[in-house]
Amino acid sequence: MTMTMNTREFGRTGVHVTPITLGSWPMSGDRYGRIDDSEAVRTIHAALERGITSFDTAPGYGSGHAEETLGAALVGRRDQAIITTKCGIVPAAHATGQPGRDASRASILREIDDSLRRLRTDHVDVYLVHWPDPNTPLEETMAVMDEIQRAGKTRLVGVSNFDVDLLEQARGLRDIDVLQVGYNLFDRRQETEVFSYCQRNGIGVMAYGSLAYGLLTGAFTEDTTFEPTDWRSNGVAFGQPILGGDNFRHNVGLVQRLRDEVAVPLGLTVAQLALAWVVRNPIVTTAMVGARVPAEIEENVQAANVQLSDADVARIEAIMDQARGRVNVFRPFGWAMQVWN
Repeated sequence: MTMTMNTREFGRTGVHVTPITLGSWPMSGDRYGRIDDSEAVRTIHAALERGITSFDTAPGYGSGHAEETLGAALVGRRDQAIITTKCGIVPAAHATGQPGRDASRASILREIDDSLRRLRTDHVDVYLVHWPDPNTPLEETMAVMDEIQRAGKTRLVGVSNFDVDLLEQARGLRDIDVLQVGYNLFDRRQETEVFSYCQRNGIGVMAYGSLAYGLLTGAFTEDTTFEPTDWRSNGVAFGQPILGGDNFRHNVGLVQRLRDEVAVPLGLTVAQLALAWVVRNPIVTTAMVGARVPAEIEENVQAANVQLSDADVARIEAIMDQARGRVNVFRPFGWAMQVWN
């Protein structure tokens, strides 16, 4: 039997999503290690059956493979899903032959049609500029996003990894419905300015990396290593060196403390605790979490119903105040796997 979950509105758009979004990057088969596609499809079906209606993907995840997998899983069930995908990260940016950012009109027009074909649909619900492109005027990017929306190929338009200055520029050109940014117990940079800006201006917020790219699952030990093809192997996650060396070993210890001192007494896993902490923020419309097997869906959906007390939050944050590898800046034009000083 399919279950239902309470929903939240994306800003002031009238479009509602579940507080948990299934992210598909771990299903892409490239940067998180190999995965069986049939298992990925079963995981998406498990999400639907447990009440999750929001699904995030991007052509940059496995060169479109994540979109293809999601499209295959939603055959006959498209009306049950809110699909978010993105543009602006391509294999050959600006005709250089090198992968990178390309948010030009020509590139985005190609990308939307390719994404719709892979997703087996005539429209997506949310279309985001994945990262700002320093080589394309924002006016050109926003104009083509307008064009795509007018053509009925997306319901909402948004951006990902934009700071307040870029959001202000974008909003001067057209409405921004949704912002997607990283947010978790190891990364609270968006609380400083971005979240309050979104709240004032009616912008929905999708929080990615809710489990800190696996660190908050409780599955890592001090001896955990990553395969060379795994993007986490250099120890840096979106400018923060939280996943490498002494920082990693120390942070694994903090996660163990979260489990033993807070999660277990509440009858939760540490992943449920960390996800519940994200979901409790009223500015966050939906918290994104990846899954590779159906069992992970069961664990994650329970976090949507967890009510953390102020005392619980105080204990969590007292432990996390000791995290290592955090940085205070967010650099939209920086390379995500390089430390942002």
